[in-house]
Amino acid sequence: MKFYKSILCFAIATLALVSCSDDESSTVSSNPFVVAFENLSTNLSEIETSENIPLVYSETTTEEGSITVLIEATNAVYGTDFITNPAVINNNLVVPISLGENGTTIEFKKLNPALDETVEIKFIIIATDYSNAVIQGNSTFTLNSTASLGRGFAPEVGGPNQPNQVYIDLSSEEQISVQRDAWDLGFYGGSEFKVGINSSIYMAVAQLESTNIDAVTEADVASIKDQVAVGTFDPTNEAYIDNPDGDISKTAISTINATESDNNVYLVNLGYEVGVETPAPGSVAVAGESRGWKKIRVLRQNDGYLLQYANIDDAIHQELFISKDANYNFTFFSFDTETTLLIEPKAEKWDINFTVFTNILEGAGSYGFSDGVLHNRKGGVIAYSVNTEDIAYDDFQLENIENSNFEQDQRTIGSSWRNVINDDKVLVDNIYYIIKDPNGNNYKLKFTALLDDSGARGFPEFKYKLL
Repeated sequence: MKFYKSILCFAIATLALVSCSDDESSTVSSNPFVVAFENLSTNLSEIETSENIPLVYSETTTEEGSITVLIEATNAVYGTDFITNPAVINNNLVVPISLGENGTTIEFKKLNPALDETVEIKFIIIATDYSNAVIQGNSTFTLNSTASLGRGFAPEVGGPNQPNQVYIDLSSEEQISVQRDAWDLGFYGGSEFKVGINSSIYMAVAQLESTNIDAVTEADVASIKDQVAVGTFDPTNEAYIDNPDGDISKTAISTINATESDNNVYLVNLGYEVGVETPAPGSVAVAGESRGWKKIRVLRQNDGYLLQYANIDDAIHQELFISKDANYNFTFFSFDTETTLLIEPKAEKWDINFTVFTNILEGAGSYGFSDGVLHNRKGGVIAYSVNTEDIAYDDFQLENIENSNFEQDQRTIGSSWRNVINDDKVLVDNIYYIIKDPNGNNYKLKFTALLDDSGARGFPEFKYKLL
């Protein structure tokens, strides 16, 4: 229910006549009835055959009625390039309003797969046949091949265990969710030969003196295991994690050298499984059982990587060749499946990632953070924060952007959008963020929820808008 109200408030936009309070009883009979599009736009190129266009109501309907929507199509012909349900007659379609509903949809069907960037199809609410109805808020919805104009969003983080990493592309409104412990190592697709570890499950690695993986035994590593971990409150353990700022040159595993004998064996702490316990409201339980240890060695081979891996006391290792793919930041590998995996979208197809992550506490070393939001530094995304005391979110326009403020550090959003130190877990309501994607689109983004209606963490919501 909370997400529905959040989306509704974003859609019907801010006129004082409509209450969007969490106290539903505050809505009185004098409020107008408003129909609005849930989103402002959808990228036409992302629609394969059909798409439902949602409309939301300001209240549950108590009578029947109808909504008249004007269709304005540029470089597209109804009946040839597209059709709708309900059908268009004389450039209008009429959507029935039924009893006891909070919204409805218009079905858009794409008949011509070759519709290009010159095509624009607008749906404009021009009349609502219902008692005390007014037109306001998101009254126009646009289908085209340009970036999304913005919307409300509820990433599928998965609750207080925060089991998922959620990759979101703001321009296409796409989100991809993967379980955090589905992968262990990431093999960089760029020009450098780099290997990353999964910070969302608190992995850590330590370089050993040996270059012979089969010769390494438990006796060689037993004395350092307690150190090679996240959350030891020892500042020296920063050496065992990838730098949380996202700089590919600062991985815990050294650059893979072209000279084979220069590549050492590493002790790998596999971190923790996703937690399964149910914590008290406002708390999290992100770390479950320990996943154990491995030893690895990585070599260059045929412009790719040769991964050698084994359990610590194994005298014979396994090998897997992993090719580079420049379309992605990383090719991922799982010790559980002993295969490569597709985890992230293509490098230019995501902007922000909702995830647990390993951060650094000044003077205390590595530490796990929940409710994290990391931007796609390796894919070219940059961001900065704005204080509402300087300029309100609603007032911020394209001309207000300060290009010198943009930061590469992928933690620019990070955990700064919430405060969970005290018993009350709250949003930091006086900041929002400006995000520039790899295609030069600029967005403003503000968080609207941290908890669900029961007070549970892991249910973030945000709104954003193209500038």
